[in-house]
Amino acid sequence: MALHILRRALDAFARMDTVAAAKIVRDDEAIDNEFKAFVRKLVTSMTEDPRTISIGLDYLFIAKAIERIGDHAKNIAEYVVYVAKGADVRHVSRGQLERDALGSSQN
Repeated sequence: MALHILRRALDAFARMDTVAAAKIVRDDEAIDNEFKAFVRKLVTSMTEDPRTISIGLDYLFIAKAIERIGDHAKNIAEYVVYVAKGADVRHVSRGQLERDALGSSQN
């Protein structure tokens, strides 16, 4: 998922495609949800068997690094909207970002 979203973010950047960039934000939320679910399962596993804590922490760091790839892709997408539209969408809702991105493609 993270590799796919990163490739799409770089493609949106190369084409300055704000609509594609807006979709990346939604996909990053899916990666975030997968990460949270993985952490819940991992904590449960480590709680049930403390011998798994060491390897569990290794898995946690790996999962966090993958989740960060999604965050970086989202940042690229937000910059695409900023460069193409001139709107800073880093701290707005996903709905507002999508409205800004769609508005720029209609001009």
